[in-house]
Amino acid sequence: MSLTARQLPQLARRTAVSRLSHLSSHLNISPLRAPFSSKSYAMAPLPSTVAAVQIGKTGGIEVLEYKTDVPVPKPKEGEVLVKNEYIGVNYIDTYFRSGLYPAPSFPYTLGREASGVVTAVGSGNVHNLTVGDRVAYLSTSAYASYTAAPALHTIKIPDEISTQDAAAALLQGLTALTMIREGHHVRKGDFILVHAAAGGVGLWLCQLLRSVGARVIATASTKEKLDLAKKNGAEFLVNYSHEDVKEAVMKHTNGAGCIAVLDGVGKSTFDQSLECVARKGTMVSYGNASGAVPPVTIARLSGKNVKLLRPTLFNYITTRDEFETYSNELFQFVSRDKLDVRVHEVYPLSESARAQEDLEARKTTGKLLLKP
Repeated sequence: MSLTARQLPQLARRTAVSRLSHLSSHLNISPLRAPFSSKSYAMAPLPSTVAAVQIGKTGGIEVLEYKTDVPVPKPKEGEVLVKNEYIGVNYIDTYFRSGLYPAPSFPYTLGREASGVVTAVGSGNVHNLTVGDRVAYLSTSAYASYTAAPALHTIKIPDEISTQDAAAALLQGLTALTMIREGHHVRKGDFILVHAAAGGVGLWLCQLLRSVGARVIATASTKEKLDLAKKNGAEFLVNYSHEDVKEAVMKHTNGAGCIAVLDGVGKSTFDQSLECVARKGTMVSYGNASGAVPPVTIARLSGKNVKLLRPTLFNYITTRDEFETYSNELFQFVSRDKLDVRVHEVYPLSESARAQEDLEARKTTGKLLLKP
């Protein structure tokens, strides 16, 4: 058989692939793939039951129940079934556990985000997601080994980002990103006050604000936490355990105050935060780490024409276009600006109580993850 010049390279490639496949099989190794390729996972048969952390009532960490006999969820229309590899721990999980936010029913599976691999897809529009895709998602019932997640809020993870980093980045990173884009549109040179700057969202805010050219005033309770905030982009540091925050803010801003205050602490810092906002500035209260903020007399805002906002992430990412746009922008920040996706600790799923206890005690810096 004679071969043309065009056919010779094709035959050589086929021969090389065949020999490599034979060698890999003989040596019991897998062909090389990209480090975090979505298709590098072999799909195992689905189990009939999964492990999950549920609550049957509200209360302290003692109400958390680790179960191994929860039926595996089946993806409905517009959903994908994800085998979770890493699960994010967030303050909102403690709010549902404690009863600050009401659970829709009991038993209730906690969790709001995770990353893993798609193992099945439901009917309808699943936004081009397929079995084997490496994904991160925002969904309820994430404290489990498998979760049926809405495809609307499930995103493919770029090859250059690890599955662990994706889980650590998504909810807190999107919270921070939407806050500086829409909570208050931050511009280069803006003075921004960030409370609890060494916490999960706080570190994201410091890094993203540095990336857009803002000047960050960071508060924290210890020198170690402030050093971490500085490493992640804070310019001015205030130790609230022994320094007057308002006095420090006015010093660094020449008496003007900050054009925006980003406060995830809540009750204990709210009044102080209002005092630190500049005229025509924005006060963004986005969390309740110290408890819920009491009702506010709206006339308090008129002294400086302050805008007061209590945002939730999901109202910024309601549509698929919003979710994709912000998720992809976040991943670009991580890969382009080499943002530090700081993970405090990876806990076994069975130790979710310890993870939540550490989070509520403010013993942590960065992200807490669970691993099924």
